[in-house]
Amino acid sequence: MTTTITTDGHQSALGADVAVSRKQGRRPKRLGDGGRQPRDYGLVILAVPAIILFLVFSYAPMAGLIVAFQDFSVSSGIFGSPFVGFDNFAFFFTSGDAGRILANTLFLNVLFLAATLLSGILLALMLNEIRGKTTKKFLQSVIFIPYFVSPIVVSIFLQSYLAGVGGRGGMVNDMLNVFGAPSISWYTEPGPWPWILTIVKVWQQGGYLSVIFLAALTAIPEEVYEAGQIDGASRWQMALRITTPLLMPTAAILLVLGVGRIFYGDFGTIYAIVGDNGTLFSSTDVIDTYVFRSLRTLGDFGTTAAIGLFQSVVGFVLVVLATLVQRRYAKETSLL
Repeated sequence: MTTTITTDGHQSALGADVAVSRKQGRRPKRLGDGGRQPRDYGLVILAVPAIILFLVFSYAPMAGLIVAFQDFSVSSGIFGSPFVGFDNFAFFFTSGDAGRILANTLFLNVLFLAATLLSGILLALMLNEIRGKTTKKFLQSVIFIPYFVSPIVVSIFLQSYLAGVGGRGGMVNDMLNVFGAPSISWYTEPGPWPWILTIVKVWQQGGYLSVIFLAALTAIPEEVYEAGQIDGASRWQMALRITTPLLMPTAAILLVLGVGRIFYGDFGTIYAIVGDNGTLFSSTDVIDTYVFRSLRTLGDFGTTAAIGLFQSVVGFVLVVLATLVQRRYAKETSLL
């Protein structure tokens, strides 16, 4: 039997076994290898329903992408409708509304993404400083509730604040009058609405994102804060110099996921609040609301499918680019 000698002069039994196995043409056993790999049949069975739903509702509808290149009619169907190439794309991008709609979608989503991420981080930092567990859990639940509120309910409350009953007054205008400022006809002034919608998004999603960041905070070792205390750092300095940088990997992942939907408007919230109020379209009309109106009034399935395909392709490209940038600066947290 062949043996190997370690650096301190002792024989290595593992080296001897490997040498003998190679000499006899057998594959050496790995440490911890019981001869058979464990099979997680239970986990596979649990995943099957989710996989089926994903295939049915995410991949099967992709067959309908062919409609984007057709002059589709319901009576002719997918296989009977004539192909028109890229005419549906050209119709949208050459229309007078395309530039405004794309600009609104991009501007609003960038505003929403930046504001919600920042509010989520700030709320998580503030909640993390609360020492009482009961108070902390109560506040966490309170700020998390708006995430489950229906956009219709939000629109009703917002209208009562801005316009009041019957479109007159409103709590916000009453407060302006107290300080000597004139009332504002909010539903005829498009200028403030990007910021109003941003406040609504922060109210809805700030608490939800703070829960995600709080979960990330639990992974930070206590030794890091103890070292900061030894160095004489205040709680504010530790929050700024220790906690915030350690939250950046989580924020980067959420940012990448948000960038992928940068050309998707929040149809539910925007349409529930703005509706068909044409006076506000100049600052609130996004791709999704435009597609809904086009499909409802014109029944143009081809153009709406083309716009949806455009959103998907642009979103995929943006996710890949954002992930590559993230990988360059923080490879350990990259999604690729």
